[in-house]
Amino acid sequence: MNTVRAVVCPEYGPPEIVEIRDVPSQSLVPGQVRVRVGAAAVNFPDVLLVADKYQISVPPPFVPGSEYAGVVTETCGDVGVFTIGDRVTGTGLVGAFAEEVVASAASLKAVPDGIDDRTAASFGVAHRTAYHTLRSVARLRSGDRLVVLGAGGGVGLAAVQLGVALGASVTAVASSPEKLAIAEKYGAEHLVDHRAGDLRTALKAVLPEGSDVVVDPVGGDLSVPALRSLARGGRFVTVGYASGTIPKIPLNLVLVKGIRVMGFQFQDLDPDEYRRNEEELVDLLLSGRAVPHIGAGYPLEDAALALRHVADGRAIGKVVVDIPR
Repeated sequence: MNTVRAVVCPEYGPPEIVEIRDVPSQSLVPGQVRVRVGAAAVNFPDVLLVADKYQISVPPPFVPGSEYAGVVTETCGDVGVFTIGDRVTGTGLVGAFAEEVVASAASLKAVPDGIDDRTAASFGVAHRTAYHTLRSVARLRSGDRLVVLGAGGGVGLAAVQLGVALGASVTAVASSPEKLAIAEKYGAEHLVDHRAGDLRTALKAVLPEGSDVVVDPVGGDLSVPALRSLARGGRFVTVGYASGTIPKIPLNLVLVKGIRVMGFQFQDLDPDEYRRNEEELVDLLLSGRAVPHIGAGYPLEDAALALRHVADGRAIGKVVVDIPR
């Protein structure tokens, strides 16, 4: 039986619980392809799944990892346009931290020419989440004042880049000068270190008339001060809770200021808008206006360190696991 190297979560626990194993190579069924993975990206939900703290549980043992890019090495049945040798990227709940992934062809996207595996693996989740959030949920307009919480992380830094590309004035909120420096590099106009003082006061200082949109992938203690920073009629979009704490929003603020509080989920998007956004996003990638910032990379053998890097909040942009062919 053929085997491949993979990162395995043998039981729930901290990132250090994962280990490298040889696992059986999975057989294909019609409609599936085998992808030789070149790079996988680490996302915060990967950490939560290993710890059994995500909204969905995956029984161990399992291979963590939700985002990857590589080359098609085998197909079965009707797999649409894909053939052996095609470069593809894909996402799934688990399975990406391995030398190969077996996936439905319908779940894959072609990697444009000139885009390497690291970039392709890092682009999908963060930039798609950020762009659909800004374009179809927040309805961001040119000239809007956008506040991005967690602006040093994958989704946050993508929202900074894409907010600038859509013509907004972006205020980046992050936890360190190092993260803010990268946000400034990608076009943030105002920089706020939320660990340096009261966030509401700091936002008031740089946006005395308030903000039009807040994108929040963090939750916790940052949400309410950012909500208070909104101008009348502003839009607040909750995207995730990287802080580990779901905030309690005082509804009187929503009433008094006429604020709209919204959540983002891919399945709620209008199909026509989804297609439009995806086309625009690829154009932004190819033009170099929206490229993932890869702050750290680890070999497959050090996947536990990659997960720990993200778990500790040290990631700037994306963290990748490299799986050389």
